[in-house]
Amino acid sequence: MVKWWQETVFYEIYMPSFKDGNGDGIGDFKGLREKIPYLAELGIGGVWLTPFYPSPKVDNGYDVSDYYAVDADFGTMADLEAFIAEAHAYGIRVIADMVVNHVSTEHAWFKEARVARDSPKRDWFVWQDTPNNWESFFGGSAWEWDASTEQYYYHSFAKEQVDLNWRNEEVVREIWNVFDFWLNKGLDGFRLDVINNLTLTRNFPDNPVDANGEQVHIFDKDQPGMDAKMAEIGAYIRGKGDYFTVGEISSDKLADIEKYAGTDGLDVTFNFNFGSVASRDGIVAELSRMQEVYADGRMPTLFFGSHDMSRSWNRLADGREDVAQMLAMLMLTAPGVPFVYFGEELGMADFVPDSVDAMRDVQGIYAYDLELEAGRTADEALRVAQDKTRDKARAPMWWVEGFSQGAAWIGEVPPDFERGHRMFTFYQALIALRKTADFCEPGYRAFDVDGALLTYVRGDYLVCLNFGEAREMRNRWANLTEILANQSIVFDAKTVKLPENAAVIFKVGEQ
Repeated sequence: MVKWWQETVFYEIYMPSFKDGNGDGIGDFKGLREKIPYLAELGIGGVWLTPFYPSPKVDNGYDVSDYYAVDADFGTMADLEAFIAEAHAYGIRVIADMVVNHVSTEHAWFKEARVARDSPKRDWFVWQDTPNNWESFFGGSAWEWDASTEQYYYHSFAKEQVDLNWRNEEVVREIWNVFDFWLNKGLDGFRLDVINNLTLTRNFPDNPVDANGEQVHIFDKDQPGMDAKMAEIGAYIRGKGDYFTVGEISSDKLADIEKYAGTDGLDVTFNFNFGSVASRDGIVAELSRMQEVYADGRMPTLFFGSHDMSRSWNRLADGREDVAQMLAMLMLTAPGVPFVYFGEELGMADFVPDSVDAMRDVQGIYAYDLELEAGRTADEALRVAQDKTRDKARAPMWWVEGFSQGAAWIGEVPPDFERGHRMFTFYQALIALRKTADFCEPGYRAFDVDGALLTYVRGDYLVCLNFGEAREMRNRWANLTEILANQSIVFDAKTVKLPENAAVIFKVGEQ
């Protein structure tokens, strides 16, 4: 039986930057609710909300200080409930980021744990008398000295984000309670943040270091028992009803990413080898690898943007509208679960902070400080920080009436409404096509790669994506005609000059 999420186009909403409804410069549920008709007009079937829980916002909400409330910056619990109800009335499902790898050092659990070594919550976290060489994924040591109890605590990200000890069954039971609480509020599932980083072992071997002196993260993620733990999480949430889970997997090994998805794991997992490629060169090759790996009903995710990376308009499309549309066609016509990042449907560009004072992302600020400590000049440190900051994709959404009546919490990118209208219409048409009966099929009817030329048949449609130089397609189309003929599909081959970076879609049997 087809699950609802298998036919849904999701839309990621970075909460602080989508729409401000009360004029304080920060996006909130009031503003988000106002824009539900916009999402419905685009054709979106599901939204993914980034964290909205109370937080000191050292990492913009990914440092949760209370799992059972709504941060005042985003409104009230009633505002959230009203948004969910109205989204559902429009046929839009709602999933939310759930950060269960770590909590804020301001969370009551950690405050209790650091009172004394014999605190009842002490074993909810990971402590060592002597740290190993593990580094934070943000840079620097992953161990922080706690003077009050004279031990080090483990943090795989910022020092204000302390990792939970998932070996402790009390922690697991409390996280189940957290899941239950939000599902009972009407959420339709979760996006599970860095879910393969859960700490499951007390054996802490040093990570190896490569020839460039860079640490290779081997023992601080995908720890022994992770497969079973992922299956346990997936089974628990599925056991509660028709809910959806998508995991963020911090790995560049496709086999490891894929193995956590399916009936014995989460529903799907994000493949950042595809979604966060640095250039267009690797897209076709990675999509080919995905076809080889995903099987037995497992579905890949399809995305080119998120709150953690540069916008696809800059990173992949080189600021060209035709290339941006080609990327959209691939994301919205290939089999898989697509995730559109907010503003992508308008061709929004990167925001690049011109000073460290303009930065809001802890990763960029960490990078700046580390460069200064290493003896770099302020200008050199800024260039490194600009490269590593995730602020690029977090600028406020382009709205004709503006994002906020007040000053935005982060710098804004000047809008291009003409481009936005053209891109919106293109996305809207593709999403509508994806929903049609003669397009909906679980996989490809034909899939072929010839260098930078990608061609595939989905349902009754032939999609041709040329990621390389201009070329004639007579021979290639002849081959496709043979493939299609073997499947009793009629197709009239013809010669077409396909321009560089072009996307074309044809109804099979039509010229």
